[in-house]
Amino acid sequence: MSGSTGDAGMFLAHATPGNVPPELTPVRLLTGWVFEPIPILVAVLFGGLYLYGVHKLRARGDTWSRWRSVSFLGLGLGTFLIATESALAAYDTVLISVHMVQHMVLAMVTPIFLALGAPITLALRTLPTKWRNRLNALLHSKFSKIVTFPAFAGFVFVLNPFALYFTPWYELTLRNTFFHDMNHVHFVIIGCMWFWPLLGLDPMPRTTYPMRLLAVFATLPFHAWLGIAIMSSSNVLAGDWYNDLGRDWGASPLSDQGTAGGILWGSGDIIGLLVFLVLFVQWAKASEREAVREDRRLDRLELIEAGRKARDERLAREAAAGAEEGAAEPANGAETHPRPAAKSVPKSTPSGDSARTEDADSAVRVARGVEPRLAEAPE
Repeated sequence: MSGSTGDAGMFLAHATPGNVPPELTPVRLLTGWVFEPIPILVAVLFGGLYLYGVHKLRARGDTWSRWRSVSFLGLGLGTFLIATESALAAYDTVLISVHMVQHMVLAMVTPIFLALGAPITLALRTLPTKWRNRLNALLHSKFSKIVTFPAFAGFVFVLNPFALYFTPWYELTLRNTFFHDMNHVHFVIIGCMWFWPLLGLDPMPRTTYPMRLLAVFATLPFHAWLGIAIMSSSNVLAGDWYNDLGRDWGASPLSDQGTAGGILWGSGDIIGLLVFLVLFVQWAKASEREAVREDRRLDRLELIEAGRKARDERLAREAAAGAEEGAAEPANGAETHPRPAAKSVPKSTPSGDSARTEDADSAVRVARGVEPRLAEAPE
């Protein structure tokens, strides 16, 4: 891509020997933008998907935090575009100090705000069931648990800049446009892998807050060590590239490299401490929410227990009242409900009773006309 070499305007995205942008000044730092189509397409794609998800969510009556949208779109994708389209991109292959600022933005600033935008949560709330199940399966897979485990993610995050600056990889990213662009993507991916489980709001494998704080605290010294190592080095990183570039303005490559080491050391510690504080605040808020949930749970248990006691007391009163009614029923029944006479004939009866029975039988026979007449008495 061709570019202007004037005091302001569009510069080359990748400077080459013999085609170097003019000296970096405060004005050019603000106006020296480049046009890199790939980062723009990436930002438009992910930004459009995010906005579509928010629109779909609100169209069905659900809410979505505006702060999350601002974090993802304005601060996350915004800092990504600043790092890849502004003067940081125009001078990142010319001055290692500028490259280091770009590195810190892509690796430590952009991923934090992308994570705080909760895009995975938004996807889980808007995707069709089939894709939502697949995303859930990925989030709970062994792969996700491994790459987000603080020991593994922290090791990769710390090792990455050492492997970049103290191997031929760094010079390759300066000379080759494709690897240069992939290096930017690499910074963001590694940063997301580290910061997403630490600060993110999305449902994914994560450890307890004490473990996260310990992990952040453990990584802080490594930025200082790397920065000091770069500052104290007597050899210019990718020296052949900077010597071939033919830059005739500004600080020498070795002096600029010392500035880059200071930027890495200072910004790494500052951002790390800010992350530490943010985690501490999140832990405090999570503890408050847990306390509220526990209070509500105890209140529910108290209500259940109070209801159980009231029910037991009611049943006891009903049982006592039933027992009193049962005790009073025989006396009352004898007065108002006399029992009918027994219909059965006893097995043995007295002689008087037997005579009365026989007389009754005779009367029945006379009534039926079967009783013989008695003999008349003699005259």
